[in-house]
Amino acid sequence: MITAGFGRARPEAPSAVFERTPGASLRDSPDVIHPRGIYRRRVDQRSPSPWDPRRIAEQVGLPVTARGDAPRPEELRASDADRERVVDVLREAAADGRITAVEHEERIERVYRARTLGELVVVTADLLAPDEQPLQMDTRPVSVFFRSDERKGRFVVPPRYPVTAFFGNVTLDLREALLQTHHVSLNLSVICGKVTLIVPQGVRIEMSASVVVGGRNNKVPPPADPGAPTIEIDGFVLLGEVTAKSPKPPKARWFGRRRPA
Repeated sequence: MITAGFGRARPEAPSAVFERTPGASLRDSPDVIHPRGIYRRRVDQRSPSPWDPRRIAEQVGLPVTARGDAPRPEELRASDADRERVVDVLREAAADGRITAVEHEERIERVYRARTLGELVVVTADLLAPDEQPLQMDTRPVSVFFRSDERKGRFVVPPRYPVTAFFGNVTLDLREALLQTHHVSLNLSVICGKVTLIVPQGVRIEMSASVVVGGRNNKVPPPADPGAPTIEIDGFVLLGEVTAKSPKPPKARWFGRRRPA
């Protein structure tokens, strides 16, 4: 920057965001080399904002990862419905003799003391196969080749969920699923296949996937709440189809009888 004045123009010193470093040399790799000296950018020593999301999460006791990303699936808080799912499994295990009455009582106490999903899944880990557990912690991508697959029940949907269908069909029933974040992205890679997404009422669907010689159908009505959970469907569909839908509400009854369709 040049400052006008009488006689020869002289360069203006750097702004206040820089500070002069006496005795510095080119070896010090300065940020600014100026005729008046060598200047370095000041290091901002301001205290962190009180509205920093990481600080707020730590103050209220929420789990925060090293990167500040979403909590891991096992760190998510468990609901009463999650506990009842585990209790039903323990009741059946005690009825057919897989666990004793004493073990049943001990595990029931652990269930109602559990605060996170990770504390619940270990209670039934030795009672059922992994794909039959009441709570699914598997967040691996869905990939089908010349076959069909369906995901349903209580499972955790990661922030970015890749779905691949090559000459196959994938059905994702998210009516009982737990979204790991408020905004979830389904990344599709579909060739000669079909992906069907079933969501509960009150979820926003955004379709941005590229479709070539195929179909893209969004049958989910937009929610009235602007802060509703959002599922974004991106990726590509070639010679295939992607459909998002939600179950229809039950029809009104006339004097105890269903109204005719």
